[in-house]
Amino acid sequence: MFLKCFLPICVIVLLIAIYFPTRHARHYKYIEDQWILSELITEKPIHSNSNLKTCNYKELIENSVEIEYKDIHNTKEFNPPESGGWYSPKTCTSLVKTAIIIPYRNRTDQLNLFLSFFHDFIQKQYVEYRIIIAEQNDSLPFNRGKMLNYGAKVAMELNYDCLILHDIDLIPLNLGNIYGCTKSPRHMSSSIDTFRWVLLKLIFCSNFSFIFRYNLPYLTLFGGAISIRSDQFQLVNGFSNQYYGWGGEDDDFYNRLNSNKLVTCRFSPKISKYVMLNHKKEKASPERYQKLKKFKKTNTDGVNQLNRYKIIYKDLYTHVYAS
Repeated sequence: MFLKCFLPICVIVLLIAIYFPTRHARHYKYIEDQWILSELITEKPIHSNSNLKTCNYKELIENSVEIEYKDIHNTKEFNPPESGGWYSPKTCTSLVKTAIIIPYRNRTDQLNLFLSFFHDFIQKQYVEYRIIIAEQNDSLPFNRGKMLNYGAKVAMELNYDCLILHDIDLIPLNLGNIYGCTKSPRHMSSSIDTFRWVLLKLIFCSNFSFIFRYNLPYLTLFGGAISIRSDQFQLVNGFSNQYYGWGGEDDDFYNRLNSNKLVTCRFSPKISKYVMLNHKKEKASPERYQKLKKFKKTNTDGVNQLNRYKIIYKDLYTHVYAS
């Protein structure tokens, strides 16, 4: 009798914990799907092939094809990029050019999975892109903000006006989530499956997708995957270089945007769906809250204060070594 009652009770308690109304920011303002294209920054490249038609982003947004969870780990076949992970569509003239910047250290398996998935994903979006991996090569605690600064600096030196700042453990699920910049800085990963059970997903796939809640942890979150124009990034002087260990740098960056009157935006939860890959959590920085309290609007610390770095152009990405 006890066992018969125990399982239903556990299921009910779990569902209440996951779907409790105040647990996460369930509702937030976002750009309606029909207005995404007007907010997306597009430009015709200087050296374009006049014989090619213009790439159709409207169709991608309207169809908003969602990728099955089970397909994430499958080996992908994509067009090999040029040296340094640069690629431009061959069948149409791209109107979106972007640099995808990934802070990295000691996650080889996730790097391989991300590269295989992402090259295939973004090529289906008809985006001209370059993947930049900024690797921290010292023994200090990981400094995500500083690595993003290094990657952004290299991207801007390579004349990229649109920067996508992207964690390696986040996988986008919707092709309508165009990897380009909008007029305002955009929080791209506003709907994450923070509660998931991999075994159930593998068994049931999309048939039980309603079980897995995609959510925004809190309204002022501005991390994971974001897009921002390079002039906006320079205006706020990028991220602070002072946050070693997990946490704080995203909130500091959000404060920088606010202090410079840069309003952020999001797309709909349907389009902004992401899967977070399993990984060992970084050790949280005990000093992050104190540093946030000492936030200064001057933003003198940031992308303008970096050390020397090394660049290697590999087959699938531009590798930046920094400390």
